[in-house]
Amino acid sequence: MQILVDDLSREELEVFTELNEVQLARFYEPRTGLFIAESDKVAIRALEAGYKPHSFLIEDKKIERARPLFEPYPDVPVYIAEHDAITTITGYNLTGGILVAMYRREMPGPAALLSALAGEDRPLRIAVLEGLVNPANVGAIIRNAAALSMDAVLVTRDCADPLYRRAIRVGMGCVFQVPWDYIPVLAEGGIGILKQFGFHTAAMALSGDSIPIDDPVLKSYDRLALVFGAEGDGLKPSTIASCDHIVKIPMHAGVDSLNVAAASAVAFWELC
Repeated sequence: MQILVDDLSREELEVFTELNEVQLARFYEPRTGLFIAESDKVAIRALEAGYKPHSFLIEDKKIERARPLFEPYPDVPVYIAEHDAITTITGYNLTGGILVAMYRREMPGPAALLSALAGEDRPLRIAVLEGLVNPANVGAIIRNAAALSMDAVLVTRDCADPLYRRAIRVGMGCVFQVPWDYIPVLAEGGIGILKQFGFHTAAMALSGDSIPIDDPVLKSYDRLALVFGAEGDGLKPSTIASCDHIVKIPMHAGVDSLNVAAASAVAFWELC
């Protein structure tokens, strides 16, 4: 259903032009809301993962390129705008002229995700993120997880949303490839869920009793969860105390640590 528009202030376009990330996520509250997929490559990954489109906003010059995206959904509105109009959207130059508002899914919870993984007859490696506030770091870590064979990512509710535009964009849509879900506060039940499914836990933190990332004991576990903390403050002391190991990446030249996304790449490579 293609609709030519010359006025982006139309109410039905507010999901693209007016609503912030929190408003989109709560669009159908108490049911799940929406998120925005920017560019055809990201939208393809989301659609292939089973996410359903709410509406499309496409630059007129990109309509043929976007046709494979919207043609399978004849009842979903496709708003088409000229270049000069659509470039008024903040961050438009990063979208490739194609934006798709998509419905979020109900999240089944960490137990369902871990139960599905439990049937795999091979070593399992997952990442757990606590309190990361920068969507770029969340997106980058999920991209690292996809690239370096991590089996899943779990995030606490105080993390930046993996479906925020910047997280999706920085992660190149890998959030649609890697299984992920939310996990309760780690020291108040979250670590217990991991242990219930047989995972040993490794807190990535600087401490006098840390073991190096290449310690053989870490690779010996069939199921290992790597736990990463917030930018700046790192993991909560209660979370560190709840984990089986405290792990560090040895540093040189007086540098004490890496950015959390960079650290995740090193840890994933070493342990996968």
